[in-house]
Amino acid sequence: MRLRALTLALVLALLPSLAGSVAQAQNKFRLKPGAAGKVCLDCHTEFGDKLKRKFVHTPVKTGDCAGCHSPHTSDHGKLLAASPAAICLNCHPGVVPKKAISAHKVAVEGNCVKCHDPHASNNKANLLKVGNDLCVSCHKTIGDEIAKVKFKHLPVSNDCLSCHNPHGSDKAAHLLKKPVPGLCVECHKAETARFAGQHVNYPVAKANCASCHNPHGSNTAGILFDTIHPPVANKRCTQCHNAAASPEPFATRRSGFELCRGCHSTMVNEAFGKRRVHWPLVEKKGCLSCHEAHASRQKKLLNVPQAALCGRCHQDTADNQARLADREKQEQPTSKARVVKGSLTHAPVRDGTCTACHAPHASDSARLMRTASVVDGCGMCHDWLKHTSHPMGEKYVDIRRKNLSVNCLSCHRSHGTGNRYMLTFASATELCVQCHKQLRK
Repeated sequence: MRLRALTLALVLALLPSLAGSVAQAQNKFRLKPGAAGKVCLDCHTEFGDKLKRKFVHTPVKTGDCAGCHSPHTSDHGKLLAASPAAICLNCHPGVVPKKAISAHKVAVEGNCVKCHDPHASNNKANLLKVGNDLCVSCHKTIGDEIAKVKFKHLPVSNDCLSCHNPHGSDKAAHLLKKPVPGLCVECHKAETARFAGQHVNYPVAKANCASCHNPHGSNTAGILFDTIHPPVANKRCTQCHNAAASPEPFATRRSGFELCRGCHSTMVNEAFGKRRVHWPLVEKKGCLSCHEAHASRQKKLLNVPQAALCGRCHQDTADNQARLADREKQEQPTSKARVVKGSLTHAPVRDGTCTACHAPHASDSARLMRTASVVDGCGMCHDWLKHTSHPMGEKYVDIRRKNLSVNCLSCHRSHGTGNRYMLTFASATELCVQCHKQLRK
């Protein structure tokens, strides 16, 4: 009993000093009363209007400006006490799930102010804009697509957050709240007769809805992607798949290109009649290496835009083009040379139209070129071949490599070199004297 009384007396004695320590820690700048917030308004008068807004950030409402800003000096803009991300995470930890499958870039980078006003707003959660207007201010391409499509998807029209988490998702890609089709069947009840009829009685409740439908809306009924494989458009699923009532309804009747040969026999037969066949065609997945089976937002049912599609395998070329494009943007004119748009990068490669020069399926020419010779290939776009050029063709031997004839690639590189006009040397003079040695100075 005496020990308890002694302990209690000791605690009571220490309480004033502990309280003082806590108060000092909370007021580390030893500011006078009101100086942490109210005094700020004497100079920052515009905040008087902000305080009238519907939603005011708690530190601002309580007059604790020094909770986020340093009153004296700072290594960060706007006298912030730390980086914006660090400040927000002090009070809002775990914005992005720890085991996120997908995360919003601005949240990962700590750019919270891209979406939220740190002081006050008339929108919930201090958002800068309300509803979809905020999302499409960054995702402009998707916003334009949604605005133009003929057939709208109701959840998209209502709110992007119907399907997406704004910070990150530990459930699915693309910030989705649930993986597809689990997310879709919350609204589209797969057990109804109407749903079954629309899908020719195939058990699609566990299938990938986004293989046929554009979740943001489209110009095709049923919000199908605008490029539709004819068997899908005509609901002739059994052309490729087993019957809906079979034990394996989604299994295909044949594998690889053999499945596609039934309808595309001319193309397949022509491809295999060439000397060189593009390897994805004969790979296990066959045509599906590059094309979608049901529908696509791309022409020719491509999986993704052509540049990205070719870049999956030819990443070195894609990366080099990106570097050259960045360098071209930074070029400045000099007293000896002017900036020439497209002089470092080849337009078809830069624009992602690889098939302007290469055949996607097969060819009799090296590198799957569309034409029999390099000279003919370049001549499809460069009409100077019709009036004047360096002598080229089979009868002109490259004196540096006796086994080769002179063609466009004797001096240029089709995917770019980093030199003007894609030359193999930094200047025309330096290039020419490689063969015309008598002209060297």
